Amino acid sequence: MTVTPIDVFPPSPPASEQGLKEEAIPVTQNAPNTKPWIETPLVESPVLSKLAGCRIFLKLENLQPSRSFKSRGIGNLVLKAVRSNPSPEIPRTFYAPSGGNAGLACVVAATSLGQRSIIVVPETTPQKMIDKLYTNGAERVVQVGKNIAEADRYLKEHLLAYDPLGVYVPPFDHPDIWQGAESLVDELDQQLGVTSEQGGQGVDAMDAIVCSIGGGGLLIGICQGLERIQSGRRQPKGKRVSVDPTMPPSPPVESVEDGFEDSTSSTKPLVIGVETHGCESFNLSVTSRSLVTLPGITSIATSLGCITVAQRALHYGLQDHVRSTLVTDREACEACIRFVDDERILVEPACGATLALIYSGRLSEVMDVSREKKVVLIVCGGSNVDLSALQKYRDIYGK
Repeated sequence: MTVTPIDVFPPSPPASEQGLKEEAIPVTQNAPNTKPWIETPLVESPVLSKLAGCRIFLKLENLQPSRSFKSRGIGNLVLKAVRSNPSPEIPRTFYAPSGGNAGLACVVAATSLGQRSIIVVPETTPQKMIDKLYTNGAERVVQVGKNIAEADRYLKEHLLAYDPLGVYVPPFDHPDIWQGAESLVDELDQQLGVTSEQGGQGVDAMDAIVCSIGGGGLLIGICQGLERIQSGRRQPKGKRVSVDPTMPPSPPVESVEDGFEDSTSSTKPLVIGVETHGCESFNLSVTSRSLVTLPGITSIATSLGCITVAQRALHYGLQDHVRSTLVTDREACEACIRFVDDERILVEPACGATLALIYSGRLSEVMDVSREKKVVLIVCGGSNVDLSALQKYRDIYGK
């Protein structure tokens, strides 16, 4: 294979169709003390609750600095690498092979911590995304290869190999990324509080969490977070597990002898992973009980386009409290259209996959539904959408 890299230097960002330009994320120099993600709101949706027949809560990850949940996991990886820098006076360079939400999260996190970022993207990456990467602080964007695999190979062989302080940033398959995603569950535990008539506290009062699955990093983080928090309900009195994902994890509690607090619930909430047909690598892997690699991606939800999920995602997918389900491209896109009308929130089809479970009326296919049950939808966000894309979906699907 021969590839010719193209350095794409930052052009003057063109005005959008509305005559507006995106504002760049400002650079700050207090790197070790700044988390490159935020606590996002949890709001109950009367419209979706009525449609679903249960209480639907929206975790608004579209409000993260990079406009997707990726700010948590990739932000945690970047932050831990900054804190462990053997030469803190020299900024590190973070290398990500992604022309989508993972690459943008890397750029936003690195820039906010006063670090550098270089993103390698396939030649098919739209100029609009390249502009967005530069607007948010990328030092360099390189276009090379026909797909992300070729871009990744070039990054490792021709860039990262020559930077001793360089840090590789994978899109989903890394323990620091999973640990960062756990912070979402910590927030849910605090935001839900004591809400169950049966005395359930925090996440114990929740019946299900629904999330979209690409490579599986978000699902892994959710499952790990639930395990850690619920095991923490049975720990020595007066002691609590740290909820800061940038700190070393607390050791697991092995004893349940007298002197330990009882858990308010031993049942984990369901974790429901949603994919679209055409990128269902998780669903096929769970069905076959082994990792399945797709020959390619045919879904419009390209942000879910991972041909093989993380091994740890399959580990959780085979547990009883984790469910896998599929929606069509039509259902995902129609959900995006209805969601912007109902909630005034614009999301891409990868996020629409989660919403489609409600709008299609199929939540009851994967769990028992009743009025008192509480279900959290992770509104994962994403930057691969704008009003023109939404209009395209309307034209294709007639909504």
